[in-house]
Amino acid sequence: MQEMKWRADPLVWGHGPRVFEAFLEPTCPFSVRAFGKLDDLLGLAGEDRITIKLRLQSQPWHMYSGVIVRCILAASTLAGGKATAKSVMAAVAAHREEFEFERHCRGPNMDATPSDIIARIEGYSGVKLAEAFAIPDLDREIKWHCRYARQNGIHVSPTFMIDGLVQVDMSSGDTVAAWGSRLLKE
Repeated sequence: MQEMKWRADPLVWGHGPRVFEAFLEPTCPFSVRAFGKLDDLLGLAGEDRITIKLRLQSQPWHMYSGVIVRCILAASTLAGGKATAKSVMAAVAAHREEFEFERHCRGPNMDATPSDIIARIEGYSGVKLAEAFAIPDLDREIKWHCRYARQNGIHVSPTFMIDGLVQVDMSSGDTVAAWGSRLLKE
């Protein structure tokens, strides 16, 4: 069997000196709210002034979190790289409740399989993920995101870091302008 060559495209936008890292779980309603603000933040601050790094923070109480995180990272290995991964995450965000359990423990997803979840994401995003999802060592990328979060003391989403420092008083409920002012103050 031939070994598949692959590369996960880093989920990084912008190239400025200030680094904003967002640790998000794809089906968390607060993470979805934060995810929806990232493009506006980059537009407000400017790609030459900030760098946004998206870190995926799988959480076990979101029952299909691991499957969905793997789908997003698998998408980053495909044509389009990080843009494809972003479109997959946007599709999940737009249909968040269809990937979640009611009160984290019941509802229609009790009968869903990982294959059902992958097919649902493919349907909403238009991205064929099944083959990339099956990359045998894709878990090394998933483990990197997990390890990086833990090394920085991050266990829940959304959590934000600016220039390597966790911002405990920063929230997904903050405005884009408030995020921008924190990032751009000298």
